Amino acid sequence: MRIREATRNDSVQIIAVMTNAEASNLMLFGPGERKMEPETFANYLEKLYHSRHSALFVAEIDDKVVAYLIAQGNEATRIAHRAYLVIGIHSLELTVMENNEAGVALYKKMGFEIEGTKRDSLYVDGQYINEYYMSKLI
Repeated sequence: MRIREATRNDSVQIIAVMTNAEASNLMLFGPGERKMEPETFANYLEKLYHSRHSALFVAEIDDKVVAYLIAQGNEATRIAHRAYLVIGIHSLELTVMENNEAGVALYKKMGFEIEGTKRDSLYVDGQYINEYYMSKLI
């Protein structure tokens, strides 16, 4: 497996992996809810590639993208020390659906701690779902 920063040439493969992940119904966007165009997404990747505070990484096996990680940083001085994951300078932050037991267990295993709960923050399949705020200081 090879991990590297994504480039605009990865847009089609990353879209396919994102679509697959969203099909699990355990992501922020529900299955089929987000429509991504390769050229628009390629422009987004180009912007991230040149950003000082954000990046998108891919994991490849035999030149095929199999996973992605977005570290969305911040320009504002007061919050430039953290990043949001969909890696940061000082802390890693993420949200995960409360009912995603496997995800919560994985994040805890990786050293993340639950900091709080966003009550009824998502509406999935006709019901409200809580999300946990989790973070890890690095």
